[in-house]
Amino acid sequence: MTEFFVVIPSRYGSTRLPGKPLLDLNGKPMIQRVYERAIESGAMDVIIATDDKRIADAAESFGAKVCMTAEDHQSGMERIAEVIDLLGWDDTQVIVNLQGDEPSMSPILIDQCANLLIDTAADISTLASPFLTRNDFESPNCVKVVCDLNDYALYFSRSIIPYACDSDHEGLAMRAALQHHGIYAYRCGVLRQMVAAESSSLEVSEKLEQLRALSLGMTIAVGTPEERPGVGIDTPEDLYRAAAELT
Repeated sequence: MTEFFVVIPSRYGSTRLPGKPLLDLNGKPMIQRVYERAIESGAMDVIIATDDKRIADAAESFGAKVCMTAEDHQSGMERIAEVIDLLGWDDTQVIVNLQGDEPSMSPILIDQCANLLIDTAADISTLASPFLTRNDFESPNCVKVVCDLNDYALYFSRSIIPYACDSDHEGLAMRAALQHHGIYAYRCGVLRQMVAAESSSLEVSEKLEQLRALSLGMTIAVGTPEERPGVGIDTPEDLYRAAAELT
């Protein structure tokens, strides 16, 4: 099996939840919850990438490896790209980008995402599940992905996709889309290509960095999780829900 690493990009600033990585989640900072899931996976190593000393100090206090990165990165993708260059990883090395606000992403799913990339010809792999509620389907905080018949992503959006032309097709539209989860796997060479490219108009409009890959003609394999992850944390309400899931 091809070896892979997990990198967790983490920044202190957040519009809706300032200091999000260090928010308490049932007695531990959220970034620690994410890290503990990652080290239980099959990854060769797990690294927290940050530009903030407060996050670095917290991470080192619970034994995590930290890579300090520049302050001007516009995305987690750019932060991870700096890590792979600092550590000298070659273009074939597989990396899992685990978002720092996904404390319920299990080790099983981290391995699944990595293996999906390794076992396919895709440039990138990710995970997505059927929507459970209409509210989630309509929420801009729940990213939608629609796929082709081979389970490769056609498009990601914060808007409702596909559009139901009439009320009779609303259920069909909801079933046609999947709820995207905050995890990716890619080889370092693909990540370097993405970072070297200009942001696409789609990426800027939706604020979804995976749309840069699609604009570049890259392929994204989408797998259905072996077990459904809990909530990713974007709002105070998400934090309450995540805390309840962990009890």
